Amino acid sequence: MTSHDLAATFRALHDDVLVLPNAWDAASARLIQEAGAPAIATTSGGVAWALGATDGQGLAPVAVFDAVRRIVAAVDVPVTTDIEAGFGDVAGTVAGLVDAGAVGINLEDSEAGVLLGTDAMAARVGEARASADAAGVALFVNARTDVYLLGGDDLDDVVDRARAYVAAGADGMFVPGLSDLDALTTLTKAVGAPVNVMAGPGSPSVRELTAAGARRISTGTALAEAAYGLTERVARAILEDGTFDLLEGGVDYGRMNALLGVR
Repeated sequence: MTSHDLAATFRALHDDVLVLPNAWDAASARLIQEAGAPAIATTSGGVAWALGATDGQGLAPVAVFDAVRRIVAAVDVPVTTDIEAGFGDVAGTVAGLVDAGAVGINLEDSEAGVLLGTDAMAARVGEARASADAAGVALFVNARTDVYLLGGDDLDDVVDRARAYVAAGADGMFVPGLSDLDALTTLTKAVGAPVNVMAGPGSPSVRELTAAGARRISTGTALAEAAYGLTERVARAILEDGTFDLLEGGVDYGRMNALLGVR
């Protein structure tokens, strides 16, 4: 499919509930697709860690572009990517990711742990929308607010931000850190766009989040953390106990080669 087809497909997926376990490299993306995901979403933290950098814009944008290009090449479904706060150049970052094949982005309203003003973030959303439009791709702009993630609990502020970001050109609203189902219900009813929540250990189930109005459910860094946690546990068992049983259950060597073979 062309980028235009993939963008249209990705947009249409939000007509129902879209569940996205987040990928961090080509192999994880391919396995997530094989598990049944209709699209792939990246995690900025996972991508950064896999490349030896920290999350929080620790990578150069070109490294993100390259990582996304490899993921796009490995799968047959739409790819949306986390661009954090835009790496200091929202329009340029969007242009680079569209060129790499991405058809969606997450853009957050905090930088270095500081929440941006609503107008400042709305302006960045507008820059992202204009850059994608100039490239001729109907990019799905998922505007993320970090009010809850940074320890706040002002639902009215979140609603106001969501409405401002949508008015500026966002197609969806991402609210990580919000797990209270009543607050989520209020938010989804107040925002005229799909609301994305982040789930992990201890989160309400997909069914509960859907009943509260969520239209997109992603896992952020949680899947990458689980994979790295398994790596550490297995390595400790080998090095400290001299046992290898925890290596059971891995993906077969031949299958991985087949999945990532020439396409």
